[in-house]
This record gives sequence, structure tokens and C-alpha cells, in this order.
Amino acid sequence: QVRLVESGGGLVQAGGSLRLYCGVVGGRASVFTMGWYRQAPGKQRELVASLSKSGITNYADSVKGRFTISRDNSENAAYLEMNSLTPEDTAVYFCNALFSPEYNFWGPGTQVTVSS
Repeated sequence: QVRLVESGGGLVQAGGSLRLYCGVVGGRASVFTMGWYRQAPGKQRELVASLSKSGITNYADSVKGRFTISRDNSENAAYLEMNSLTPEDTAVYFCNALFSPEYNFWGPGTQVTVSS
């Protein structure tokens, strides 16, 4: 069974940066579309960024130019580099690995808090 392990969240001041890590355990990251989602209190979970197997990226408008998704298949991992953070970026961030509707895996989430 595939399991996702996340790290890198924390408390940062506005304007700061964080780098989130997502490790794929029990599977190969190279076969998945990797994605990062976030959910703020009282809001629905939303897509932040995704990276397909072929390297196509997709970003939410709110993070374009500030966030960068990447993957390292040799490390079986995906990353989310977050720069110029604002309090509006405060949320629980979830890693996602999608192969098909039947093989769609989620990490437990990592808290990102941006103070003003």
C-alpha cells in the first residue's frame, strides 16, 4: 500500500519561505501525478499545484510566481517551494499522489502558519 509522508511545515513570518517535502513510501513517485492541496479553517480543500508524470505543472492563480512544485524520482519525493508567503497562505497542506481514481493517495497534512 502506498503511503505519503510529509514534512516542512511550520510557522513563518510574512514574506518568508518554506519548502514542503512529500515522500512516497511503497510506490514509485514517477508513476503518479503529484499534487499539493491546502485547506484553511472553514474553507474547502483547494489545489495549490500539480506536476504530471510528463512534467506539466498547474498552479492556483493565488500562488503563481511564488510557489514551485518539483519532484525527484530518484528520491521518490515531491516538493513545494513556497516564497513570499502571506497570512492568506495559512492552511494545512496535503500531498497527493494520483495514478487513477482507484489509486489516489493522500498524506496526513502539514500545518503552515504565516504570521503578519
